[in-house]
Amino acid sequence: MGLKIAKANSKKNQGGSSISELLKKDISFSNNPFSSKRKEAFYTELSVLLTSGISLTKAIQLISSTQKKEQIQKLLEDINSDIIAGKTFFETLQSRSYFTPYEYYAIKIGEQTGRLSEIVTDLSLFYKEKNDQRKQVISALSYPVIVLITAIGVVGFMMWYIVPMFVSIFKQRNVELPPITQWVINISSFLTEYIWSLLIGLIISFFLYSYIKKESWFKNRFDSLKLKLPLFGNFFKKVYLSQFTQTMALLTKAKVPVVTAIAMVAEMIQFYPLQNALQSIESGIVKGDKLSDSFAEHPLFDNKMIALLKVAEETNQTEFVFQKLKEQYSSELKYRSQIITAILNPIFLVIVAIIVGVILIAMYLPMFKLSSIIE
Repeated sequence: MGLKIAKANSKKNQGGSSISELLKKDISFSNNPFSSKRKEAFYTELSVLLTSGISLTKAIQLISSTQKKEQIQKLLEDINSDIIAGKTFFETLQSRSYFTPYEYYAIKIGEQTGRLSEIVTDLSLFYKEKNDQRKQVISALSYPVIVLITAIGVVGFMMWYIVPMFVSIFKQRNVELPPITQWVINISSFLTEYIWSLLIGLIISFFLYSYIKKESWFKNRFDSLKLKLPLFGNFFKKVYLSQFTQTMALLTKAKVPVVTAIAMVAEMIQFYPLQNALQSIESGIVKGDKLSDSFAEHPLFDNKMIALLKVAEETNQTEFVFQKLKEQYSSELKYRSQIITAILNPIFLVIVAIIVGVILIAMYLPMFKLSSIIE
């Protein structure tokens, strides 16, 4: 038995507001003191306490007393006060911007069905897997980025400080320079002359990006570009498919209708190719199209997902299928993050070695010629 949320395509629900208005909330929590990591800890502790037979208000009070951050402690105290005053747990979460529609709708279903402790356990697992995915992405990208920054620093130092030292020697000795040496010197002169202009340009670009990154046209193009990147495109695709199947698995487990679950995910995961596809799929299902046929119209979803969705339609095992897809994509994501790290690390090291080697060879070639003249 579960709570049936209004159909995603309906213009208004009983309260007079559309489902899209209620669900306009990102699944990520940038600038949010109640981060995904803290939510994982909160729901895990709450699950343990509720399963142990402790009442909801007492459990939240105990969790609040252990918080070191005053803002989080006050938030939990306010939630507890609202529950004691007669509000449901769902209503207290819905009234606060720190929580997503997925969370408070799941809580509402748990309260309606008497499965609150089970739902809270699912929420803790959701945020644990979400945080694990974030760690995998950071792990895959952090070391290559560090190597790249180090390479830029080393090459910049050589071009800005080392090369000009050799140039002064060449000028004093009036040495004829090989083409490769002249080429390196020209690059060094350009960087030295325009270094501040380049830095100012980078700063302006950073602030411009910060300003336009939330614009829909920019997000649409940027997200589409991410899927076309060599090596990284398929990795980003797996990241968002993993998030999608993970959320769908938990929503269908909570007995949320598939159409409504798809609408919720489209609002929660801020990735335009996925959002556009899910909105189209939602419309197709409402018109009577099969679930698998609607997904098959979009290249973002692979054949494996389409085949399993056909199985789900025939066996009415949607929850089980999304759970298996989540496990497969999570495993693939972990594997691809390791592959990216294994590939990029030696590539960057070789590139740095080649650049440094070219600079050194370019500088020492005239020195060899100069030593032969002196002899």
